[in-house]
Amino acid sequence: MYLTFDEIADGDHFEDLVADFFRALTSDNENNITNVEIFPTGTGTDGGRDILIEFDLSDDIKIFKRKWVVQCKFHDATISPAAIQTVNIPTLIHSYGASGYLLICKKRPTSGLTSLFERLNTECKNSYKYECWNGNLFLSKLIMKKNLHPLYFPRYNDYINSFKTNL
Repeated sequence: MYLTFDEIADGDHFEDLVADFFRALTSDNENNITNVEIFPTGTGTDGGRDILIEFDLSDDIKIFKRKWVVQCKFHDATISPAAIQTVNIPTLIHSYGASGYLLICKKRPTSGLTSLFERLNTECKNSYKYECWNGNLFLSKLIMKKNLHPLYFPRYNDYINSFKTNL
C-alpha cells in the first residue's frame, strides 16, 4: 500500500491537509520556522487564494516574517494555465504583502503551467517567487509527517502500524 490522495474526500479536505502540513513545520528541526499562522479563505470564491501562510523564521539574530499565498487544486486532471487565469498572480501576491505564490496540485501541472511559472520567476520585477508542487512532490513531503497520517490517511496509517505490531 502506498500513500495516495485516495483517502482525501474533496477539495476542502485537501485544503485542510495543506494547512495542517504547514502547521506541522514548526516541529521540524531541519528548518528555522518558529511559528506558522494559517489564514484560510473559507467557502465560496477565493480569488486565487485558498490559504495565506505567514511564517516566523529565525536567523539567530532576529525573527522575521514571510508570507505565501497558497492555492490548492484537487482536480483529477492536469492543471493548465487556464485553471488559474482568473487571477493576476503578481497583483495577488502584492495585495497580501506576500513573498510568493505556491500552487499545490493533486495531479501534475501541464508544461504550459510550468513554463508560465518559470517565466514569472525569471521576469518578475518584484522578485516574487512562484512555485508549483505536483501531487507526487507533495506526497513525498507528507510521508515524512507521520502525525498527519491518522487524521488524513487512516487506512494507510493502519497498514503501516500493522507491521509495527507484528514485530
